[in-house]
Amino acid sequence: MELLKGKTAMVTGGTRGIGYAVVKVYLENGAKVALCGSRQETVDKALEKLKAENPDYEVIGLCPDLMNPEEVEKAVATVKDTFGGLDIMVNNAGVSARESIYDYKPEDFAKTMNLNVDAVFNCAQAAARVMKEQGGGVILNTSSMVSIYGQPSGVAYPASKFAVNGLTKSLARELGKDNIRVNAVAPGVTRTDMVAALPEAMIKPLIATIPLGRVGEPEDVANAFLFLASDLASYVTGEILSVDGAART
Repeated sequence: MELLKGKTAMVTGGTRGIGYAVVKVYLENGAKVALCGSRQETVDKALEKLKAENPDYEVIGLCPDLMNPEEVEKAVATVKDTFGGLDIMVNNAGVSARESIYDYKPEDFAKTMNLNVDAVFNCAQAAARVMKEQGGGVILNTSSMVSIYGQPSGVAYPASKFAVNGLTKSLARELGKDNIRVNAVAPGVTRTDMVAALPEAMIKPLIATIPLGRVGEPEDVANAFLFLASDLASYVTGEILSVDGAART
């Protein structure tokens, strides 16, 4: 069963990791997808990989500056013009941080907050305007387990994800009257490029904190995004769905 048949989605941070897995599972479930990345080179590479898997996938690539509201609006307009609308906006682009508070440069703190919070606002606003006109839609944000528990360094990252949770819950209350559902997925330790590059000595202690006994796969997280985007979640809004194997670090 194709859970998103006839739907159109836009996925930021869609060229690799969790974002790419979301793009792929959406395409597999019948959606038309616009994947966004920070560079044309990575966007083209992702598109080539997807088309090699299935030439019939209806997918386009974009690389707007997500911190620029005008560029975001143009990208959303391109999706609408290409596919006829926008049903699902996935705000997945983001950066992590590990700096100590004693060494944190204000510009680095601002950079993390700008991409992880401001960009989510810009994309949500542009998407909501289109969705209201067409009678509804779904906005999904990538949060993190550290938005719930914090982390011992890189304070901008958990702070930004706390903000994403606030945006999610507040927009759900504001946009419900327009038939727009807003939810977030909070992944735990997931096998992205960053985690895959860690030495075994660092991976084992991480796994020890996870009751399910393994690191999450991008597909585990993507399936949560699939559920929340589909009609199966038609009465779910304002939720932060943890996908972390019950990890508590």
